[in-house]
Amino acid sequence: MSYDLMVFAPAAAPAKRPAFLDWYDAQTAWDEDHGYDDPAVAAPALQAFYADLAAEFPPAPPDVPEPQEESGTDYTIGRALIYMSFLDWDRIDAAWEAVHRLAAKHELGFFDVSSDLAEVWLPDRKGGLRIAHSD
Repeated sequence: MSYDLMVFAPAAAPAKRPAFLDWYDAQTAWDEDHGYDDPAVAAPALQAFYADLAAEFPPAPPDVPEPQEESGTDYTIGRALIYMSFLDWDRIDAAWEAVHRLAAKHELGFFDVSSDLAEVWLPDRKGGLRIAHSD
């Protein structure tokens, strides 16, 4: 079980909720023509975000089908988004804060996938994020 968050290039995603959720479904079909573990495929702001976040929340070890302890972060990297599954439940609050802070720093959208309200945040052009929509 993991807690999932996503950041995305705001220009790539629709701003309205129904269209955004359709876009999200299409993106998470994972059918782009590349592997999803290489940050080089992502937009520059996403690459910078990944470098910052991976320093705080390192990627989970690859090719471990059933890790003994749930630790690390699974990163799935597309051209317009990074989907993160945080495996260490003791660090969920810190992970949420770091993703939110770094999304604002890099002017990315932020989708709290695992939240009951599934909030979507967009850059506010003042160095922060604002809630765009939620359930």
